[in-house]
Amino acid sequence: MAKLINSINNSLIKLLYQLKEKSKQRKKTNTFLIEGKRELSLAIKGGYKIETLLFFPDLFSESEAKSMSSYDIEIIEISKEVFQKLAHRDTTEGVIAVVKVKNHKLDDLKLKSKNPLILVAEAPEKPGNIGALLRTADAANVDAVIIANPKSDLYNPNIIRSSVGCVFTTEIAIASSEDAILFLQKYNFNIYAAILQESESYHTQDYTLPTAIVVGTEATGLRQEWRDAATKNISIPMQGDIDSMNVSVAAGILIFEAKRQRDFK
Repeated sequence: MAKLINSINNSLIKLLYQLKEKSKQRKKTNTFLIEGKRELSLAIKGGYKIETLLFFPDLFSESEAKSMSSYDIEIIEISKEVFQKLAHRDTTEGVIAVVKVKNHKLDDLKLKSKNPLILVAEAPEKPGNIGALLRTADAANVDAVIIANPKSDLYNPNIIRSSVGCVFTTEIAIASSEDAILFLQKYNFNIYAAILQESESYHTQDYTLPTAIVVGTEATGLRQEWRDAATKNISIPMQGDIDSMNVSVAAGILIFEAKRQRDFK
């Protein structure tokens, strides 16, 4: 029989609420919350370690909770009030997990291919954009994503939600721009920096060798070190009244052009 917690004033529930709301608490404990069956399944597939599983029995059974993991973890039944306190989404499936964070060092990056394609996002700030970038990277099956000079905690609930769990199954490294550039140069990547100034059209370039496509924020673009390190500065020709587009949309166009070239190589 699972332990039952039915009060939002329970000390554990207060702690978990802080994990949900505060990046500082996630960093302090090296844990974060996942909610939802699909997200939890992807975390398990990605090798994340679950510490505790909480379930609301009207939506998720104890037997389902026990079947979610093959190893011994704490399973706790929670009341509707507690579930609503911890849930980040209006509609979810009644399961929340406490999970250990992963190490995202550059040196630990595992590249699947001998001819890798990497997406680099420099100084992304909006969780929704980061999640969308990870979703795009998953759709294109890139070898890795490097987040340079991040402005948001990778385990922010909005990143998890907007990535639809791809944050758990994508190879991700977090580094400074300087370290990311040194890494790419060490392994002989061609670096294509997406900027408007002094650039060439993206479709005129060759992405069939080891390639890193680097995108910045719509507001500030890329820092100078990326422009200086680039094999080529590239841009997407704009045919309307504005001169930029959402970073995840731009990344999708660039990545899938690289994939198209590699498919027909």
